[in-house]
Amino acid sequence: MTLTEAKGFGRQKRHTELYRGAEYVIDFLPKSKLEVAVADKLCDHVIEAICKAAGTGQIGDGKIFVTDLEQSIRIRTGKSGNDAL
Repeated sequence: MTLTEAKGFGRQKRHTELYRGAEYVIDFLPKSKLEVAVADKLCDHVIEAICKAAGTGQIGDGKIFVTDLEQSIRIRTGKSGNDAL
């Protein structure tokens, strides 16, 4: 699992803020990107847990993308496949 702090925007788009009397535009909003590699049998459970923890019902809750991992290898041990996860 990897959590990355990022900046971006989706439907929220940009907005203006005021700093010391000057107005400025914020194009990117702070975001969190979570990457999780799990065995196929755990995928639905992980999706459910993320939705339960992150869901507020508001714009900006995020999206989940599920992709296949063709191969995984743990460099230190040489294990591959689900054993590497």
